Amino acid sequence: MTTTPPPVTLDDIRSAADRLKGVAHRTPVLRSRTLDARVGAEVFLKCENFQRVGAFKFRGAYNAASRLTPEQLARGIAAYSSGNHAQAVALAARELGSTAVIVMPEDAPPSKRAATAGYGAEIVSYDRYTGDRVAIAEALAAERGLALIPPYDHPHVMAGQGTAALELLEETGELDALLVPVGGGGLIAGCATAAKGLHPGVRIVGVEPEAGDDTKKSLEAGRRVAIPVPRTIADGQALHIPGELTFPVNQRLVDGILLVTDDEIRDAMRFAFEHLKIVVEPSGATPLAALLSGRVEGLPRRVGVIVSGGNVDAARFAELCGAAGE
Repeated sequence: MTTTPPPVTLDDIRSAADRLKGVAHRTPVLRSRTLDARVGAEVFLKCENFQRVGAFKFRGAYNAASRLTPEQLARGIAAYSSGNHAQAVALAARELGSTAVIVMPEDAPPSKRAATAGYGAEIVSYDRYTGDRVAIAEALAAERGLALIPPYDHPHVMAGQGTAALELLEETGELDALLVPVGGGGLIAGCATAAKGLHPGVRIVGVEPEAGDDTKKSLEAGRRVAIPVPRTIADGQALHIPGELTFPVNQRLVDGILLVTDDEIRDAMRFAFEHLKIVVEPSGATPLAALLSGRVEGLPRRVGVIVSGGNVDAARFAELCGAAGE
């Protein structure tokens, strides 16, 4: 009997880490006695809100882009994204002397659209509720001869994202559990591969917004399940189906998925600001929301949390945090 090799391995993640040295930031791991006391565990927050472009996405985008041939880089790169991967590919392309064309939803946060354009990318808009961003990006890539770097369904992207967990565990040592936001599944696939490759007993828990529970439904069904495009403040997790490559990895390695409400996400953003003195975007706050709301059953002693990003403008942040607890 033959088995299909996994799209990403611990060695792939270590290789990505070598490529990212001196290019990506080695982001801080924050602790809070207030947080530990409130949840009853030692919590280690890997703060990817301090990563370049303000989110973990730069890791995967740069790892993938840096492996393109000189000819591919000369023709340019295409991507599709609601914001963070868009910025990451735009910056990676600029760093590598290439150009980028990014397909973004019309309702993407203005700050993310502005940052993507600021890195020099061309933006092509579409309606996320009626348009097919993958088809649009694939057509553009074919028409212009561009290399397409998807936001999660790519081995090099997954490997790059896994370096966040690799760094966290290098600093903390073995953890009992790791909480990771889940959108398309690339971050948790990479992080689970790294964490379980180093410490097979670690419990991997994904967190989704309640309205965007496609991965939870899919894992329960044993196959990829599509849902209507979710409406949630966690725009980075507003996907309707798990990735084709990421899902089998997460089927094998993820121990469970938790859901949090938009109000719980707001509360977590406020907690992070008031007690940790950091700004976290809604998608980045979902694992912290799961902890603070007591949704993690049988909470172990040492828990890692991937805080995936902090890309939210001041007005939106104030609006969201002002609504918390009302």
